[in-house]
Amino acid sequence: DVQLVESGGGSVQAGGSLRLSCAASGYTYGSYCLGWYRQPPGKDREGLARISLGGGRPYYANAAKDRSTISQDNAKHTLDLQMSSLTPEDTAVYYCAGRSGSMCLLDPSRYDYWGQGTQVTVS
Repeated sequence: DVQLVESGGGSVQAGGSLRLSCAASGYTYGSYCLGWYRQPPGKDREGLARISLGGGRPYYANAAKDRSTISQDNAKHTLDLQMSSLTPEDTAVYYCAGRSGSMCLLDPSRYDYWGQGTQVTVS
């Protein structure tokens, strides 16, 4: 079974940065998509960034563009998200998600596997 476990959340001061990590296991490495999502209080889940583990450039949504970097560690099977210039609007539960295939989209309904989420609070 595919398992995704996020870590790295917590409290951050406005203007600061975060680094979240997603440990992934149980997938077919060559044809898999991983993405980062978040769900602010009382709002829908939104996509932030996604990457194909088979290669290619990552894609960033507007909420993450220009202040975020998604990176993978192939040896450790982890996917990290770095985000800077945080504001209270970035307060949310952050999720890692995965799906099999080479056509990676950011639509959360396309993702089959989800981590438990990690809370990030910006104040």
